Amino acid sequence: MKEKQTVRRVRTVLGDIDPAGLGACDAHDHLFLRSPQLPGQELDSADAAAAERAAFRAAGGRSVVQWTPHGMGRCAGRLTELSRATGVHLVAATGLHQAAHYTPEFLDRFRAGGLTDLFIRELTEGIGESGVRAGLIKVAGGFHGLDGHARRTMAAAAEAHHATGAPIAVHLELGTGALDVLDLLCGALAVPPHRVILGHLNRAPDLTGQLQAAESGAHLAFDGPSRSHHATDWRMPDAVRSLAEAGFGDRLLLGGDTTTAAAQSVDGGPGMPYLLRRVRPRLALAVGDELVERILTVNPGRAFGVEWA
Repeated sequence: MKEKQTVRRVRTVLGDIDPAGLGACDAHDHLFLRSPQLPGQELDSADAAAAERAAFRAAGGRSVVQWTPHGMGRCAGRLTELSRATGVHLVAATGLHQAAHYTPEFLDRFRAGGLTDLFIRELTEGIGESGVRAGLIKVAGGFHGLDGHARRTMAAAAEAHHATGAPIAVHLELGTGALDVLDLLCGALAVPPHRVILGHLNRAPDLTGQLQAAESGAHLAFDGPSRSHHATDWRMPDAVRSLAEAGFGDRLLLGGDTTTAAAQSVDGGPGMPYLLRRVRPRLALAVGDELVERILTVNPGRAFGVEWA
């Protein structure tokens, strides 16, 4: 009797693809985003999103994972057209961010539950009327801890993961709280660590904490060169080198995390192309071209490629 072959796929807005087809991947970014925490800086222009993706493709980019969750202006109906027009794979997200990114009235909808069903529906049936299926669940921790909102959303995310196999991507506030997140998701809620992506670890340059997170089996995303006030570009190569030397090079991801209109390259900011235009060669000086290529092309397939239920 032949053993059953596991078929891993990445769920893009145009359908499921082989993880090897992602090419150079921006593993954490945003084309569309709005939040009361970022007034006047909304990412809501389809033209700007198309120009940003075209610039990313011109720099060698082939896929983008958008971490914008439910209720934050994902513009799901525009994503398929953008992907076809620019030839760049796009992965969409379900999930919820921190409570601060929503109005109290919005959050009241979920006081009595319903989050798990929402996440599963957006993963399996589609986001609203768009028909676009999400390929990951985005949740968020707090600064050095987890509040009640974070625990509720992570519990719902874990249930949705167990029902679908979807990966869970976690915003770590200023890069903190990774071990608390792992204790909850991978301990109490029994999510396999390799299905968890921890974002923003570069914002807290704590090598001991990063090594502990990597030892768990989770994926570590170094993202945010658009944030000039964070410890990103200049400390990130040392962290990547240390983690790779410790044997965790296959757990690392790179992303841009463009969250404001001013940060887009089309508006004079670094934007998505910066990841490949400046971050890649800078990192290659520290760890070599081969590892950087694997981080950009192979590791995203491991992190986002799953056997979908």
